[in-house]
Amino acid sequence: MALSSLTVHKAQDLLRQKEISPKEIVEDLVRRIEQVDGAVHGYLSFDPERALKDAEHADVSLPLGGIPISIKDVVSVQGHPCGCASKILQGYVAPFDATVIKKLRAAGAIPFGRTNMDEFAMGSSTENSAFGPTRNPWDPDRTPGGSSGGSSAVVAADEALAALGSDTGGSIRQPAALCGCVGIKPTYGRVSRYGLVAFASSLDQIGPLTKDVRDAAMIMNVISGVDPCDSTTLDEAVVDYTADLDKGVKNLTLGLPKEYFIEGLDPQVEEAVRAAVAWYEKLGAKIVDISLPHTEHALSTYYIIAPAEASANLARFDGVRYGFRADGITGLLDHYGKTREEGFGQEVKRRIILGTYALSSGYYDAYYLRAQKVRTLIRRDFDDAFAKVDAILCPTSPTPAFKLGERTNDPLQMYLADVFTLAANMAGICGISIPCGFAEVEGKKLPIGLQILGKTLNEATILQVANTYEQSTDWHRLKPPLR
Repeated sequence: MALSSLTVHKAQDLLRQKEISPKEIVEDLVRRIEQVDGAVHGYLSFDPERALKDAEHADVSLPLGGIPISIKDVVSVQGHPCGCASKILQGYVAPFDATVIKKLRAAGAIPFGRTNMDEFAMGSSTENSAFGPTRNPWDPDRTPGGSSGGSSAVVAADEALAALGSDTGGSIRQPAALCGCVGIKPTYGRVSRYGLVAFASSLDQIGPLTKDVRDAAMIMNVISGVDPCDSTTLDEAVVDYTADLDKGVKNLTLGLPKEYFIEGLDPQVEEAVRAAVAWYEKLGAKIVDISLPHTEHALSTYYIIAPAEASANLARFDGVRYGFRADGITGLLDHYGKTREEGFGQEVKRRIILGTYALSSGYYDAYYLRAQKVRTLIRRDFDDAFAKVDAILCPTSPTPAFKLGERTNDPLQMYLADVFTLAANMAGICGISIPCGFAEVEGKKLPIGLQILGKTLNEATILQVANTYEQSTDWHRLKPPLR
């Protein structure tokens, strides 16, 4: 039995029955990484010796005892690199644990490896990494999505039992869809952002990428909750997200937003999502049509707000105290200019410029302030919808995985990859992507994701809805043809 292919809950059962040990899991993961990561490039680094040492002392009686979990290179783990896949943070080692890492450690989990990503989480394909792209395990010529593409790819390729990612506009859910795994974006404030390198502080959330829904619920149990180090966390009790997973969907009303079935949606994606909706009806759910009328403005609104916040957050990376520093500088201003020019990648610089422009004198009201007003309307759309339905069903990504290099010279086409996911971040609600089928493209099978959106702090419901579909189908059990 390949231990690397286990789900978290199955591994936990075997650990507690003493049929396997944490050390054996780590050793099998290391073998798997050595076998396939040359083709996938999901990891930027990992430390087998430290992981094996942690495994020897793991308490398997704890909620995640002995379970290795891979970490996106944007979350701080003490003593590990935290480079955000950027040249400008080369050599930087995190001096502290993020709150989510503290919680994982307290639950017995083993932080394992740093996964590749779009630089500073800015991208939809993991091609913006300063260290080369991650490849989709289902077709190495295609992107795994982004920005958490490394995390989704290593889970799909059985190089990890589970992983953490971050989601600012779909960066957990979209790569989960393109790689055929499960990814959840929690409600804004449900999971602490302390120790997460900020991209857009009012949008960012940390969440898990896993092989099935139960694993996602188990990790959410551990990482959720208020944090005195993060004033934006919500002081609300954390429920047991695994408690209602098997309750089914009878007596639940699920909404189908017409604005998410639009021109540009791949026909095979629409067919798979509509088949999933029909399956929910057979399982006992009531399906109703709803409208989210301001959805058409979500993309343009997001690409004003997110770059504006990035412009402020990334001002701290200047090479003065840590990270990359350009050679041949002649003074302070020259240092700033050359270091940031050479240290940041093209997409990051593009977004800093966009955000700085939107915040500049004379344009603030016309762009940033107006975008915040539209953001309020988008949130109201969801509030009105959730007054009528328990959850919303829609596609996660408008297309299956696209080819590497296909959109790198067309930023607008790249941005459209998140057209169905970013509204949830602006509204602060929760969402999950689960596998719901495959598209046949050039002789390859490519995963399709179903997105389930829920109202604020309603993770338990979307996990219940997701688990009901997942456990009545086989999509999540299929593995990529990677050897």
